[in-house]
Order: sequence, then structure tokens, then C-alpha cells
Amino acid sequence: MTDKTQQLKAFERLLIIMDELREQCPWDKKQTMETLRHLTIEEVYELGDSILDNDLDEVKKELGDLLLHIVFYARIGSETNSFDIADVCNTISDKLIERHPHIYSDVKVENEDDVKRNWEQIKLKEKGKTSVLQGVPASLPAMVKANRIQDKVAGVGFDWEEPNQVWEKVEEELQEFKEEADAGNREKMESEFGDVLFSLVNYARFLKINPENALERTNKKFIKRFQYLESKSLEINKKLADMTLAEMDLIWEEAKNV
Repeated sequence: MTDKTQQLKAFERLLIIMDELREQCPWDKKQTMETLRHLTIEEVYELGDSILDNDLDEVKKELGDLLLHIVFYARIGSETNSFDIADVCNTISDKLIERHPHIYSDVKVENEDDVKRNWEQIKLKEKGKTSVLQGVPASLPAMVKANRIQDKVAGVGFDWEEPNQVWEKVEEELQEFKEEADAGNREKMESEFGDVLFSLVNYARFLKINPENALERTNKKFIKRFQYLESKSLEINKKLADMTLAEMDLIWEEAKNV
């Protein structure tokens, strides 16, 4: 691992390259925060894929892509004297010190739950916030948002005490959903299904499971098995549409062991 001096030199090199690109490259010259926004979101998702795949070489590359975007935004900010990369670094450093009084002050904590509670209480004091939920971005995907909402309110003590209480809530929501599904009430079905998902996300939180990661791993598993099914159908020269469900199921079971 490189020492701090080498790390700082590497960061300085990136800053110099960013300046050169911004001044000389036709594409880089034209970019704005708005044009970079969707590309940044894409880079974050690519990083997330690499992490779930445990591909550390790709994680390194995707972190570089994301770091480039951070440096790019800072360079654009500097052009209007709004902020530069030093401001970005100092702002996050100040925030970390402020929100870790158990490290940088005399506050005592027993565990990570105490840390999270302190974090949320400190955030409420910042900028006159009136709700712990003000920090949840409106544009987050629904499952990620549900998880963040539950984390936030738990941080101020609004939470169940035991996992079994949460599971009872899951069962209650499942029953209510089934009743509406049996009745064919589509509007209420959607509402109750949302309640089921929300309660399952809450239960996952109690079990220290990240629901977004869990679902994405299942997506990847399904894709791998279905593509195995597709390849096998090509081998036997038979279209999936012409295969019986029983035939497909046999190959699906094979795929589980591949």
C-alpha cells in the first residue's frame, strides 16, 4: 500500500489532468453539472455491480471513474468561484468531525446504535432541520428509500424492540394483502402490497440484511440460470416457446448446480 505522500501525489496528478482536459478537450470543455449528472448515477450503479460481484479490480476502476466525476464537479464549481476541491474536502472533514463527537470530543458511546442515534440528532440541529426524514433524497429508488426511512426513524428511537415483533407485522400485512387480492380490489391490493414490501424491508434491517443487495443478488442468480436454460435449449435445437414447463424445469434444476 502506498504511503500518504504517494497518495497525495496521485491525487494531485488527477487534479492536473482534470485541469488540462477542461481547458483543452472539446468534450470536457462543454460539460456542465447537469450533463454529468446522469453519467454519475450510471457510474455509481456500475460500482455497485462490481461490489456485488466481488470483483475488486473492477471496484478499483469504478472508484476511479467516480472520483473523476467528483473532481470534475469541483473544477466546474471553481470556475464560478462557488467552491473547489479543497472546499469539498474541508466540508466533509468538518462534517465528519462534528458528527463523531465520541472520537473528537468527550461524548461516550457503547455501540454502533449509539453512534447512529447521535448522528441523526446532530443532523437535526444542522440548518434548522425539522424532520429526520429531510435527509432522504426524493429520487432514491423505492426500496433503497424505504430502507433509509426506517434507518432514519430508528436513529431517533422510533423502532421495534425485537425481530419477532417485526415478523408478526409482516404476517399481518401479508394477510391483509391476501384478503384484498382474493377480493380483487386492485387499488387496495397495490396499497397492501406496498405495506408488505415495506414491512419485509424493515425485517431485513433487523436481520442486518441489505434488501437492495439481497434482491440484486437474486436478480443476478435468476439471470445466470435463465441464460443457462437458453444455452441448453440451443444445444438441443429447441426453442423455449416449444418446450414444456416440465422440460424447462429439469434444465433449471441443472442450472442451480452450475
